[in-house]
Amino acid sequence: MDPLSDVLSILKPRRHMSAGFDAGGDWSVRFSGQEGSIKCGAVVSGDCWLAVDGVAAPSCLAAGDGFLLPRGRPFILTSDPALPPVDAKPLIAHARDGGIVTCNGGGDTMLISSRFSLDGDHAALLMRQLPPVVHLRKRADRVALRWCVMQMMQELQDPRPGGLLLLQHLAHMMLVQALRLHLSERGEGGVGWFAALTDRQIGKAVAAIHDDPGHRWTLPALAQCAGMSRSTFAQRFRDLAGMAPMDYVTRWRMLLAGDRLEAGSDPVSVIALSLGYESESAFSTAFKRVMGCAPRQYGRRRNGERPSDDDLLTATS
Repeated sequence: MDPLSDVLSILKPRRHMSAGFDAGGDWSVRFSGQEGSIKCGAVVSGDCWLAVDGVAAPSCLAAGDGFLLPRGRPFILTSDPALPPVDAKPLIAHARDGGIVTCNGGGDTMLISSRFSLDGDHAALLMRQLPPVVHLRKRADRVALRWCVMQMMQELQDPRPGGLLLLQHLAHMMLVQALRLHLSERGEGGVGWFAALTDRQIGKAVAAIHDDPGHRWTLPALAQCAGMSRSTFAQRFRDLAGMAPMDYVTRWRMLLAGDRLEAGSDPVSVIALSLGYESESAFSTAFKRVMGCAPRQYGRRRNGERPSDDDLLTATS
């Protein structure tokens, strides 16, 4: 798999709620309590404004436009940004999953959306790389997103065998669509994991690491993958990713190890060997340094509080 697919594959999407929103006249609704969730939607008809906490200017959404809110921030949907918003909770308190919420009698603007979370321990490492609002305006982008949301609505309204798995894949598809758009729009000159991924030479080294994480990687070997001298490669990698190449190797290995420890089927010694460590003690030392606790402790805490996911793949300041 490519690196982006690798990262997405260890995130575990869990559907919360999908519904329609039908508004009419002058209206403004504030949605709070979004922490730990991702909101994805599309405008079916009409138009409206989307204002997200911490974002200076609201976005105008036209029919066919899609949006992704990956940070879990409160937001406002409104016919006019100047209107004072009302709380959404009374409106949606009795909404049926897969149903339609009506505001002011409806009839002017219809949206469909899905709210879901990612259960993977380190989902925030990816979401933090995205802006608070991803607005999908291009025809190809918005059509793909709207198709995903409509399919989710259909599955929720008419449950069929295999529906849960299909919902999970649709959630992944929405994320991939938004991430692809973000990657294409960033271009060159950015800093962070996405910038390293899209750099023509550094991206080759990142892909090699993800393709064979258990390989005994060295700085010269990675520089060769990138077609660069060792010193130039090391500096370029650090400039883009915010960390040294070998630190990236270690942190990606530990993220993979954490995912396997959650499954609880492989002993630590087997995981260590598969990720390039000759001894369990060397692996455990590296794991504790990156993840904040010993491997066996991590496995036992699968349903409890996890160490912070800050900077497992991204840079520290």
